[in-house]
Amino acid sequence: MSTNNERMANRVSWNSIVINSLLSAFKLIAGVVSGSSAMISDAAHSMSDVFSTLIVIAGIRMAGKKSDKEHQYGHERFECAAALLLAGVLFITGLGIGYASVRKIIAGRGEELAMPGALALAAAVVSIAVKEWMFRYVRAAALKIDSCALVADAWHHRSDALSSVASFAGILGARTGYPALDPAAGALICAFIIKAAFEVFTDSIGRMTDRACDDKTLADIRAVILEYGEVEAIDQLKTRIFGDRIYVDVEIGVDGGSTLYEAHDTAERVHEAIEAKFPKVKHCMVHVNPTYGEARGGD
Repeated sequence: MSTNNERMANRVSWNSIVINSLLSAFKLIAGVVSGSSAMISDAAHSMSDVFSTLIVIAGIRMAGKKSDKEHQYGHERFECAAALLLAGVLFITGLGIGYASVRKIIAGRGEELAMPGALALAAAVVSIAVKEWMFRYVRAAALKIDSCALVADAWHHRSDALSSVASFAGILGARTGYPALDPAAGALICAFIIKAAFEVFTDSIGRMTDRACDDKTLADIRAVILEYGEVEAIDQLKTRIFGDRIYVDVEIGVDGGSTLYEAHDTAERVHEAIEAKFPKVKHCMVHVNPTYGEARGGD
């Protein structure tokens, strides 16, 4: 990740921490004063956003370190590791909220559950608006710099907005004569959080297992290579996503009668063109095979 991108990610992350801290404190106070377990659960979810954003900051900072003797290909996967840790935090948070909600539902059998106050309802509305704005704000920055950890953090905000919708519905139901809906909403929040954890986990695993680029990117790379008339065939083209960067390995066919200098020059120009036209490509390895008039395009 470039210095400018890392700077943007840090600015967005610290803004998220400040807003989340204020919002979670407001929701916790509203939940305690109003006696709403759903709003208290929602406050815990927002507070988990603060810790997850700190994980994102640490991951992006580690991923931005330059290559060294022990990590000659860079540190990009530290960002994915941060996203995996975030998935674990989300999952544990979801289970804790779900357990507390189910316990309150069971404990409430045979006795009247308290009706939450109007302040909890107002807090849910504020939370929905703020968290949806934060989702759009963080996601826009994540897409601009292509950060998987920041994307995960953005979806954490969206899951918080959805949990606040559940809180609103549960609190409103409780205030209209169905008090059991308040802790039930807390259980529903648990499902939202665990779903978000699963999505973050699967995306991060995909980025850490050398997944190939999509078909369009492969076709675009192939087109760039074939712009050079000296390339008579593409014998092999492989790509792998390493963190948020791409590595390319390509074997091109060049006239077998070319001199070593000419073949090397062709390979060098293909290498430079791919890295110049595809900013995500961190390194491109070009191997030259001799050909004798084969059709262009290859395998």
